Formats: sequence, C-alpha cells, structure tokens
Amino acid sequence: MNTSKSKRPSPATQPRRRMTPLKIGIITAAVAIMLLLVALIVGIAAQPRTSSDGPTSTTPAAADGELPGTRSNTHVLDEVGPDAPTLVEYLDFECEACGAFYPYIEQIRTQYDGKLNYAFRYFPLPGHFNSMNAAIAVEAAAQQGRVEDMYNKLFQTQTEWSEQQESRADTFRGYAEALGLDMSAYDAAVADPATQARVQQDVDEGRSLQVSGTPTFYLDGELLELSKYTDLTDALDRAIAD
Repeated sequence: MNTSKSKRPSPATQPRRRMTPLKIGIITAAVAIMLLLVALIVGIAAQPRTSSDGPTSTTPAAADGELPGTRSNTHVLDEVGPDAPTLVEYLDFECEACGAFYPYIEQIRTQYDGKLNYAFRYFPLPGHFNSMNAAIAVEAAAQQGRVEDMYNKLFQTQTEWSEQQESRADTFRGYAEALGLDMSAYDAAVADPATQARVQQDVDEGRSLQVSGTPTFYLDGELLELSKYTDLTDALDRAIAD
C-alpha cells in the first residue's frame, strides 16, 4: 500500500491570485483619500492663531478695495458684489495642502455660484523653491487677463514641478506658451521687478495679519479656523443666510 502523502506545492509554485479591478480601484481611492487628509491636516495645523501681542486676525476692508480683505489689484475669480460674502484665500501654488484644497475650492465655487465672491492672494512660502516663480508666472499671465487659466494650470500640474530644488521658470513659460499668451509680454512681465513686488505686497499684508501657513482663509475679513471640510461650508452658509 502506498502510504506516501501527496506534497503541497510550495508557496513559490502556487498560482498568485489576481486582484480584481474593483479591489484595485478601492485601494487606489483609499490611498488618495488618506494622502488628501494628511495634506489638509498639515495645512490646517499651519494656519495662524490670534495673539494678544500682535495684530488681530481680522482683515480690514482695504481702502481701495470694494470687497473685504481685497485691494483694487486683488485677483477676484468670482465676483457677485459687495452684498455677497467674500472668501479670500492666501495660497502658495507649490503648497501640497493648497493643491489638495484646490478641487474642493473649485467645487465650492460651483456650489455657491452667484452667491459668493472668491479671491486669492499670493503667499509663497520660503521653504518652497519655486513658489515665488509660480506666483510671478500667474501674475505675468494676469497682466494679459489670463490669471485664472494660469492659476488652474499650476494647480493641475503641481505634482509635475513641485518639490524641485532648481528653477522651474522654464516650465511655467511653457505653460504660458501653451495657453497662447503673448510671450514677449510674458517674458517682460517676469523680468520686471514690479511683478515680484506685486506678489510681495500680498505677502507683506498677509504677514501683518499673522498669516504664516497656507491655505489660510478669511470670510468677510474674519479668519476661519478650520478643522474639517464642513467648517468652511457651514461658515459660508451662515454668511449667505445673514
């Protein structure tokens, strides 16, 4: 009688189970959500707090700006008018948290279309090598009336150029060319010290208001303290209802 037992194939010879497309999709989505939440937590943790030894957290309505927290040269992407709430975002185009917030802000702009003024102000952080170059590129595009096109382009391509320790100004110039900008005018604007001075104006005013991290949001001149997504929409709903 044959008493030998059949041998199991070793783990190395066993066929591997293939992951179904559904499982791959679920894992990919979960990883993306985790990365988004980490970026948002980092950005929110970096937002300033009020201090009794410094300026208040309230942004005064600028003397030459119609909307709270803006100046006549502030880039207002959605303008309803002074009777509607005004959301102002201090941002850095190289900031991961700003990049994570970008699709959420686009969703909010659609959700509150016709009910909300939305503006952004530059706040390139010194720890990001290309953040000032990116802001200058946006400002150069703004001088040709294409601020929102470059704003979208830089956020949509952020992972392609960010976190580099060398200038990506040529990359931004390529984006400007792809957008069909007048390149002679673009180059002149990038080279003009006044363009960087315009960016620095936002930075200086932000620092005077204790802005230290990005993204930082002000609603009708008041600093928003955010710990979750709905804090922003809840604040917007209250402001619109008032």
